[in-house]
Amino acid sequence: MQYLGIVFGSLIVAFGFNLFLIPHQVLSGGMSGISMILGMITPLNTGFANFLLNLPLLIIGYKMLGRRLIINSILSVIIISIGLYIIPVHAIAQDKILSSIFGGAITGLGVGMVFRSSGSTGGFDIISMILARKMDFPIGALLSGMNGVVIIISGFLFNWDSALNTLVSIFVTGKVVDAIYTDHAKLTIMIITEKGEEMRKHLLSNLYRGLTIMDGVGGYSNNKRNILVTVISRYELNDVKNLISEVDTSAFVNITETIEVMGLFHRPSPN
Repeated sequence: MQYLGIVFGSLIVAFGFNLFLIPHQVLSGGMSGISMILGMITPLNTGFANFLLNLPLLIIGYKMLGRRLIINSILSVIIISIGLYIIPVHAIAQDKILSSIFGGAITGLGVGMVFRSSGSTGGFDIISMILARKMDFPIGALLSGMNGVVIIISGFLFNWDSALNTLVSIFVTGKVVDAIYTDHAKLTIMIITEKGEEMRKHLLSNLYRGLTIMDGVGGYSNNKRNILVTVISRYELNDVKNLISEVDTSAFVNITETIEVMGLFHRPSPN
């Protein structure tokens, strides 16, 4: 199901590019926007350029964000690149402003779906996810802030009408991403399991958060159990559920929204 979300979301992004944005010289943000520029001013195919530009960032992301996310991101980048290569560039609407708005919304929908499936579409997404993990800031806003360079390039290479339409597209994309993928929201996870030590090691080796462990006793069975409590960002939820299932499929897990976190949210570095 996770891979289906990545594939479907990536294809939506490619459709948004080739049917709404590229025909009107309206750009997306980040590396995708730069790939569009290369596709417009050089013989290089947009999909091929997208793959080449994302390759070094995927390597950086592998070190900073973990193997699972980057494998999912590689899948997304490949699907987007193939989609950009196969889907014909054809304008669905003739109005540039409408195309900018709807293209941005469709792109944001696809990117949000990929994020919710524990992946990324590469490029600035990887950079913004690293910053969001460190700063706990809405990822859509970070994407919008880093995309100013694409808007400036668009203005100088094409015209400032295209630059302003690109600004509209990027703004709408960021808003839709934040509506779908509320990564900055916090969740409290309480895990009740008979495999407490194994669960602790597995979570700490794969999760960028600390844990609190308490002893418990089953009210009905009278068996001893461990209660593990941690606070995560919403973008980590799918990964955490998968990690829990890998250790104990019968673990009882309670997930609640957290209004505010005080104190150390990130796992402290070892001395």
